[in-house]
Amino acid sequence: MIKLRLEVVFFSTSSQAEPVRAWLRGLSKQEKICIGMDLKIVQFDWPIGLPLVKSLSNGIWELRSNLPGGKISRILFFINSNTMILVNSFIKKSQKIPNRELELARKRKKQWEQANE
Repeated sequence: MIKLRLEVVFFSTSSQAEPVRAWLRGLSKQEKICIGMDLKIVQFDWPIGLPLVKSLSNGIWELRSNLPGGKISRILFFINSNTMILVNSFIKKSQKIPNRELELARKRKKQWEQANE
């Protein structure tokens, strides 16, 4: 039996909203399947690198999914013990990750760490 290396958890705001889960709900079935398969690869094969996962900075990683129709999605996450915490997500529209998306991921990581000390 193949062992799961990482559990996946959605970051939850103080009002119990789960931004990444909400974002996923707005995608098409095919897009959800594609991202789900990529998440599954990370869960079972961690640590993993490019082209699927890239280290950004300060412990933030990006899951790089190529979606149907030529769209590109990114889910930003961090690892705590054996848990992958999904903190931010977006459809990528340019070469570079927008600073606001990376800053939001850093902010949510800090919030999660403070709430789980």
